[in-house]
Amino acid sequence: MTTDHASGASPGEAETPPLGDRLRQRRKALKMTLQEVADEAGFSVGFISQIERGITVPSLTSLIAVCRTLKVEAGSFLNPPKVATPFTRREHRPVYGLGGESGKAVSYERLSASFPGNVLRSTIIHEPPGHRSEPMSHEGEEIFFILKGALTLEVDGEAMVLEAGDSAHFPSLRTHTMWNHTSEPTTILHTCTMDVFGDGAPSGSPTDSLAVTRAENRLEGIAEGK
Repeated sequence: MTTDHASGASPGEAETPPLGDRLRQRRKALKMTLQEVADEAGFSVGFISQIERGITVPSLTSLIAVCRTLKVEAGSFLNPPKVATPFTRREHRPVYGLGGESGKAVSYERLSASFPGNVLRSTIIHEPPGHRSEPMSHEGEEIFFILKGALTLEVDGEAMVLEAGDSAHFPSLRTHTMWNHTSEPTTILHTCTMDVFGDGAPSGSPTDSLAVTRAENRLEGIAEGK
């Protein structure tokens, strides 16, 4: 969902049922149990139940995994901004999220484009204090680079603290989770090979696709809730 703030509906956007309600409706339409969804997606029953009840907001990668299990395009639940032109400018790059209480929800900025042969997906993640992602594993690989603040990253049970300027690169099949152990927001550059935007089949042309974004005033906009 694209928003002016980290959560809530876009101005003029018709209200839609909460993410959890829509996922529950889809699960029931497939006559699947919570246990079946949890087993196939690789999560606990409690986690899937919390998503459906609106207690927990999943990460982008978690939502993709659940949507695959429910045999539905992630794009029907997630509508991140598209890169429609070769260049994007800092003042036009929206911040979006999957819901949650303003100031306590994870928000994202899309950096990468989509075109035939595209492998990399890149976002800037703004993670609030105390937020912790669910353990998961999936195909591909990923890189975390800490732009601001600090983050605890756990891979296969081994926890490490990453501070501004630190990075980690690992196969995504290794079970991983992360949490902001500090009292301040953490800003992360995240690049992976999983379709975290739910774009489906890539569009555009590899001969003229190019995404350029500008960073100036980005953090000021986050602080102001814009």
